Amino acid sequence: MPDVEIPLNEQTSASSSAALGASILVIDDEAGIRDSLEVLLSFEGYSVSLAVDGEQGLDMLGAETYDLVLLDLALPGQSGLELLPRIKELRPDVPVIMITAYGTVDNVVEAIRSGAENFVQKPWDNEKLLADIRSAVARHRVEEENLHLKRTLKQRYNFINIVGKSEVMLKIFDLVAQVAPSRSTVLIQGESGTGKELIAKAIHANSPRRDKPFVPVNTGAMPSELLESTLFGHVKGAFTSAIASKKGLFEIAHGGTLFLDEIATMGMDTQAKILRVLQDKRFMHLGGVQEIQVDVRILAATNVDLRKEVREGRFREDLFYRLNVIAIELPPLRARREDIPLLAQHFLDFYTTENAMPPRKLSPDAMRALVDYDWPGNVRELENSIERGVVLSSGPSIGAELLPGHITGRSFQDALLEHNPNSSLFDILETIERRIIIEKLERCNWNQTDAAEQFRIPLSTLNQKIKRLNIEIRKKGNRE
Repeated sequence: MPDVEIPLNEQTSASSSAALGASILVIDDEAGIRDSLEVLLSFEGYSVSLAVDGEQGLDMLGAETYDLVLLDLALPGQSGLELLPRIKELRPDVPVIMITAYGTVDNVVEAIRSGAENFVQKPWDNEKLLADIRSAVARHRVEEENLHLKRTLKQRYNFINIVGKSEVMLKIFDLVAQVAPSRSTVLIQGESGTGKELIAKAIHANSPRRDKPFVPVNTGAMPSELLESTLFGHVKGAFTSAIASKKGLFEIAHGGTLFLDEIATMGMDTQAKILRVLQDKRFMHLGGVQEIQVDVRILAATNVDLRKEVREGRFREDLFYRLNVIAIELPPLRARREDIPLLAQHFLDFYTTENAMPPRKLSPDAMRALVDYDWPGNVRELENSIERGVVLSSGPSIGAELLPGHITGRSFQDALLEHNPNSSLFDILETIERRIIIEKLERCNWNQTDAAEQFRIPLSTLNQKIKRLNIEIRKKGNRE
């Protein structure tokens, strides 16, 4: 049995604590290797199971749940590379680290393509192996927790695309489930990007109105006359461009829910008309004389202090109290940092699927940067950062260098040099060029002709660069 040097350092107790409860399956035909790994991993606090060949390993995977598999490449009968696809078919979410004394470039490439988390050469360095295992187990735990949380939220609340395990969010979920069946108006407050519309959709989806329309309108995106026409409709000739009569969103939302976002931006005249609908369930088309009765539940949202707006005369006090029957205050992301890994994994899964890309993972450095950042743009900013990292990534791991510099506190070029100290100047420049082209394509909604014009280069030149840099082109208008 090879010598095993147990790493006794300041991090041992912390890493052992983190490993408690995590289970690892070792599949290796050499008794000495199995014994070495069992001693090393058990000392770290892992629960270790041993298999002498691939078939025994598959049987154990079918019977038990594991957080990680350590798989030898040179197994008798069926090699580790042949066994790996069978493992991923049986347990697609369990990370696999390959271990071998024969680590050729071709083997590494094939293993990674087949779903291996990492590739470790014998004889291994204990500290590096343990670091790789901790990272893989931690990521697997986050993915499992995220999946479990989504299932729980779906089963208990019928929530879609809402992620959170923090105490404050669990209380909000309970409140949403409690108020959803009622007819009461709800005022959802919170900073920009905290997910106010998602909460409004969850209220509608869990209400008796779920089979009727959910109609959102951004009241801050329109001038007053256009907003009133959009909400209440108009008759032909009501104003210069009214060449035909048109229904408003109140009529379209009849029987369902109307979500008024950024409600603090509405003018006082529009506020008075909204108040009347809330009180009387009636309104008139612009330019019309006939009253229309409507059954609509109103949900409203704002990112400003409406009480302050009332005190300063910019918002009607009577409308405020009509809207504020039930108030939901969404916390900023910096106040629920324990939700950041779950949200990051949620967006990682979404954007790799949307872009038809192989699975991606966040490096430990990237995850630390995400958790440490204050997120003034909240969940929306986190989503955009993950989407950018997925699109810019060319391998299975998204490192801190692919996150925006203001999140990591480093420039992109500095991060490249730090992350790849042995990279050639050509490699660094190519990576920067790839990022610049992707950013331009994003701004042009992936229209290559527009991007080429803005770069002031021929379209053929841009297409050659896209092909050389292996940039995956997304469809225009792929995301609303």
